[in-house]
Amino acid sequence: MTHDVAALAVELTDMAAADHRSSVGANSDDPAEQLAWRRLTARHGDRLGEIMDEYGWPTAALVGEEAARAAWLIAQHADRQLDVQRRALQLMQQAVSAGAAGRRELAFLRDRTMVNEGRKQVYGTQIAGVKDGAPVPWPCEEPERMDELRAQVGIEPFDEYVAKFAMP
Repeated sequence: MTHDVAALAVELTDMAAADHRSSVGANSDDPAEQLAWRRLTARHGDRLGEIMDEYGWPTAALVGEEAARAAWLIAQHADRQLDVQRRALQLMQQAVSAGAAGRRELAFLRDRTMVNEGRKQVYGTQIAGVKDGAPVPWPCEEPERMDELRAQVGIEPFDEYVAKFAMP
């Protein structure tokens, strides 16, 4: 089992690195780049599904911090595989309850899944677009409580968060 877990950690970090390299294609004007991104995230989503079948949520205790973060990133980008995203959310929620995963990452995954389901998000982590040079979040359940809810899970206030993406 130890060898399997070490190999799993390497596989997850390799998947995240590939994700990072090809993520520029996600919003590319080139359909071939967009297609390559979709293929990669679908393949990774399928594989994460198999990993969850075998191991449950790949926690830091199981695979190490870097690989656990990689698993979260793969779930986050499985946008066209809602079954995988919902399952990751459920398993990650259990891991957070057990103190084995981070509430901040869970909040991002919850928002992403809700937006993909066509629902309002909770924490305002998912950006719909840019208006007058400022990022605008997808609709939130309680926009007036957004920063309070963000603080509860360790996410900086919305204005600080979007300042990182602000268009000059």
